[in-house]
Amino acid sequence: MPELPDYLYFLTEGFADLNTQKPMITVVDYGAGNILSVTRALEHVGATTIVTGDPKIVEQAEKLLLPGVGAFGRAMDNLSQRDLIEPIRGHAASGRPFLGVCLGMQLMLNGSEEFGGHEGLGLIPGNVVSIPRTTSHGDPHKIPHIGWNTLLQPQPGRWKNTILDGIDKTIGMYFVHSFSAAPTNETDRLADTDYNGQIISAAIQHENLTGLQCHPEKSGSVGLRVLKNFIDQ
Repeated sequence: MPELPDYLYFLTEGFADLNTQKPMITVVDYGAGNILSVTRALEHVGATTIVTGDPKIVEQAEKLLLPGVGAFGRAMDNLSQRDLIEPIRGHAASGRPFLGVCLGMQLMLNGSEEFGGHEGLGLIPGNVVSIPRTTSHGDPHKIPHIGWNTLLQPQPGRWKNTILDGIDKTIGMYFVHSFSAAPTNETDRLADTDYNGQIISAAIQHENLTGLQCHPEKSGSVGLRVLKNFIDQ
């Protein structure tokens, strides 16, 4: 390959410097994610994104986001067929920032009882269980849980130095789900939400691993603040 003229060399070097100023977020593409809206939201708050199903890129990512909508078992099958399970586990074990969103959060646990039971990624101890079909008073309520709900701190100060640091607790975030994460260790609960008196998990966190049941990319300014916190980790 011929050498570049000096003026082109410095021009390309300048662009390289500009590119490195933006955090790089790798979004896993495995056929089960709301990828377009996620990447647009990340780019809106200052990230550069790469959408990929390449196992090597996934494992070596600076920061990894696992999206997801749909059925737990199908999603795990998709990850397996694309040889992505071990690379995701490898990235999680590396200590680098990892975020699972919606189904992506549920996949982080050991397994799910959805449609008879399926094994998960096992990144955080726990299982995915059905949302109770009645309110705390025993009255039937709508499943799936769809709509805007505020987040609750399981313990005072729990959100400090996490992706929920500094968010406005009075503004809701958007949920669409029939199942909820139930981490084994209460200390891994980052946020809950109250659905007609039933307290269900809204976010989990263990060391470098964070999961959000709500959709930050669909949650307006609060969701964008959460994503900004993630890319700034």
